Amino acid sequence: MEHRSLGRSGLKISEIAYGNWITHGGQVEADQATSCVRAALDAGITTFDTADVYMRGAAETILGEALAGERREGLEIFTKVYWPVGDGVNDRGLSRKHILEGIDASLRRLGTDYVDLYQAHRYDYETPLEETMLAFADVVRSGKALYIGVSEWRAEQIRAAKALADELHVPLVSNQPQYSALYRVIEAEVLPTSKELGLGQVVFSPIAQGVLTGKYVPGQPVPEGSRATDEKGGGAQFISRFLRDDVLQRVQDLKPVADEAGLSLAALAVAWVLAEDGVSAAIIGASRPEQIADNVAASGKPLDPALKARIDEILAPVALTDPELTQSPQSRP
Repeated sequence: MEHRSLGRSGLKISEIAYGNWITHGGQVEADQATSCVRAALDAGITTFDTADVYMRGAAETILGEALAGERREGLEIFTKVYWPVGDGVNDRGLSRKHILEGIDASLRRLGTDYVDLYQAHRYDYETPLEETMLAFADVVRSGKALYIGVSEWRAEQIRAAKALADELHVPLVSNQPQYSALYRVIEAEVLPTSKELGLGQVVFSPIAQGVLTGKYVPGQPVPEGSRATDEKGGGAQFISRFLRDDVLQRVQDLKPVADEAGLSLAALAVAWVLAEDGVSAAIIGASRPEQIADNVAASGKPLDPALKARIDEILAPVALTDPELTQSPQSRP
């Protein structure tokens, strides 16, 4: 497993991170989730990403229990705050109250004294940015988080947050966007801004919720038990935009490229993401341990530029590129 710097910070993270969005506490039970975490550790993954909203805290709890007994200094644990975790009016957003209460609750569930990265899961239009950044600064100064980041923020929001973070002498070092060969909306604005400001991208859904594995075939029913059938955790909703025959056929057309690279389609998709120099890590998820071994085959395997160009050419007609797709709710959910 290769490691990269998180943006321009001194923190090194595994270039493939393990995330438990949708899966832990949702698609898979605790024992299977623990097996996946163990497989990630065995593969050399040291970076683990979660959020308080994932299954209303259950994902954090399962991850914390699975990592119990590991040397804490050898891990990088990330979590996030913003989405509702309770029914109260302040159980959401990026107010000072919710951030300070949220970090304490996340630490209890994770069973740790601190997280390496605490991230704003969306932009909060109802809270002054100054209030949010000051609260994050206090979280860092209290030792409960070492670095801060954002997730799915627009370029102008990232720039404003970085200016405040610099004034407060707080290490804002990352953005966590959706990014894949099918979903390239960060390339026009977010990536250039982040590179300029020194923020690394810790990207999620590098295999487009499983579509880039090739297991969804045009004209055929979706596989039973796949992400596309997950109504409980919301997976079916997120993947639906890609379940069109024109998209699925283009993915099937990538098979000769994957064969030439000596990688599975899934590993090829991860390698494509890691080829972007603004990316610090690609977050993978798994419902079965063997999926991890397949995905991590991309680590340390630079993608030949000519192969990457062929992937881009094949997927160009169906890839999403509009930067306006990066957005946060105008009011708190």
